[in-house]
Amino acid sequence: MKLKLFALGILLTVVFSCKQEKKQDQPGQEKGTEVMETRAGNLDTGAFDTIVDGDQVKLYWLKNDDIEVAITNYGGRIVGLFTPDTKGEWVDVVIGRGSVKEYIDGPESYFGALIGRVGNRIAGGKFSIDGKNYSVETNNGENALHGGPNGFQDKVWKVESSNDTTLVLNYLSQDMEEGFPGALDAKVTYHLIKPNTLRIEYDAVTDKPTIVNLTNHAYFNLNGEGSGNILDHEMILYADKFTPVDETLIPTGELKAVKNTPFDFTEPHRIGERIEAEDTQIKYGGGYDHNFVLSDETNNSLKQAATVVGDKSGVVMEVFTTEPGVQFYSGNFMNAENKLKSGARDEHRSAFCLETQHYPDSPNQKNFPTIILNPGEEYHTMTEYRFSTK
Repeated sequence: MKLKLFALGILLTVVFSCKQEKKQDQPGQEKGTEVMETRAGNLDTGAFDTIVDGDQVKLYWLKNDDIEVAITNYGGRIVGLFTPDTKGEWVDVVIGRGSVKEYIDGPESYFGALIGRVGNRIAGGKFSIDGKNYSVETNNGENALHGGPNGFQDKVWKVESSNDTTLVLNYLSQDMEEGFPGALDAKVTYHLIKPNTLRIEYDAVTDKPTIVNLTNHAYFNLNGEGSGNILDHEMILYADKFTPVDETLIPTGELKAVKNTPFDFTEPHRIGERIEAEDTQIKYGGGYDHNFVLSDETNNSLKQAATVVGDKSGVVMEVFTTEPGVQFYSGNFMNAENKLKSGARDEHRSAFCLETQHYPDSPNQKNFPTIILNPGEEYHTMTEYRFSTK
């Protein structure tokens, strides 16, 4: 009898071990974690399980009762974000691609990506620190955009830790990478907190004086990916000033009042209500592609930047940030060149961006809050996207 019990125990141990190994071998998850059931029936986790430049890339899921978020460590991209609409049905409010290969091969580099070392534009790709001149390769006409042609969106970020609600990513940008001085050790933490909130925290340190302006370039459609344009979304921007630009979208240095302009979203307006207005700034941007001034001081307090409501879904997104500005982009240059994970294409103005940030071209604008980071200092900013229904 004892021998029979002993043999049965061995058999159960072997079966249990095999089941555990099967769970660990599933693609898109860290070994030792259980594969999660998710809302994304059309998102193939295995299509993100690959090697890029010798480094492992995967898709990671954050999930609680309120939100599910898919993130890949290739560019630190938010691939999808799922939240309930007014009917209780889950809707994917972030547009994305269906595989790492599509992100690499597609003409659009920034969908959902972490942006750095310096988000937004630098005039002529040139700046100086302590009297020393530096140059970044231009990739947006005569200007440098989002860190140059090989910015943080094209890097494989190291996964420091992950669990059901938190993903911590790290990237070490070497001294003079893309022309930026100093080795920059950057860390970004994606964290789901209740109720219905995705928090992104950005941290960095450097060994030489440098410039830093990190952000995330998620493209949102609160009616869901592939649901049409975002022109009937209703929006409030908690900013009474914006930074006007020249024809190359470089700020003039002025902080201009939004009152009596198409840029006044201090009261609710449809995104498309004045997007074709006879206005020089609208003409330069082809719509909205401007920085809105939340504060001309950097005080690290969490303040509300925006509230947006999906007209069909009733999904409400509130944006809070410690940053002094937010770049509102209305998808003016989207032209259906990219197939999305739902099978739809990125049609003209089918998504919008709210990139929390310091102001564009800050290194060359004396009156803008500085983005210089010195050795011994710690760069830290935080942005929250809070979801509910109307």
